[in-house]
Amino acid sequence: MASFKNQFVRALAAGMLALVFMIPQDALAQNHVVSPSELQSAAVASTEARQHNLDTLQQFVSTPMAEKALKSAHMDAQQVKNAVAQLDDQELAQLASRANKAQSDLAAGSLSDRDLIIILVCIAALILIIVAVR
Repeated sequence: MASFKNQFVRALAAGMLALVFMIPQDALAQNHVVSPSELQSAAVASTEARQHNLDTLQQFVSTPMAEKALKSAHMDAQQVKNAVAQLDDQELAQLASRANKAQSDLAAGSLSDRDLIIILVCIAALILIIVAVR
């Protein structure tokens, strides 16, 4: 009786092993939720958005009015430009949005030059504070 059980267990184990080796490895692999091409395109989009935001803030701080405003506030324009690159993506996006709004409001006549200067100095101070805190 014991040898019959041993033979049955051996046959069952051999059958299971044969079954495991007969199943293709691809069938056992899990499908990825996100494909590598989607990951790459998301990374490229994130990089492009960051670069666009960097360019927006760099242009905003590089205008002659901005440089004059920073100088009158005793802030170094080059230091502000260098600090912009150290901001994280979320901070950069928020400040770029504010800079775009300020420029469009100025172009529409909603803001005076004085208002723009105040906004610019506030944005520059915020950039320097964020970088200094890190």
